[in-house]
Amino acid sequence: MPLLDILQPPHPTLKRSAVPVERVDDALIRLMDDMLATMYEAPGIGLAAPQVDIGQRVVVIDISEEKDQPVRLINPAVTWRSDEIEVAEEGCLSLPGQFAEIKRPAAVKVRYLDERESEREIEAEGLLARCLQHEIDHLDGILFTDHLSVLKRNIILRRLAKQRRVKA
Repeated sequence: MPLLDILQPPHPTLKRSAVPVERVDDALIRLMDDMLATMYEAPGIGLAAPQVDIGQRVVVIDISEEKDQPVRLINPAVTWRSDEIEVAEEGCLSLPGQFAEIKRPAAVKVRYLDERESEREIEAEGLLARCLQHEIDHLDGILFTDHLSVLKRNIILRRLAKQRRVKA
């Protein structure tokens, strides 16, 4: 399983809405496997296809301690959000080393197709709910920094740009 390159802002794919998957085939299964390998190596707990320059509505998540309980979501959609809001720190593989406190609904229901093309629904709260919302945001061209004030967003983006310059 080859590791994929994870995009960083200002790459335009990160700001585009992903298109629905029309057919689950071997190539899509391989993509999800490669995304999981990339996510584990990074290391992270979630990765959306646009982060690896694939404009499809595909997400992989594994919040387990052992990293052995991956969830593969095809065409995920939030169908319900709780009224209760939680604030917690988020980071993102596309913005390495950058973190901020983000407000999100405490619980969600998400409908999706699994890798066998079976329709599923998941109810989640806590870390899984936050991760689902974060990754589905990626499918809609939204980064966690888009939930921040312009000032805080610009500070993070400037730090990321400086970090890249220092590495180069």
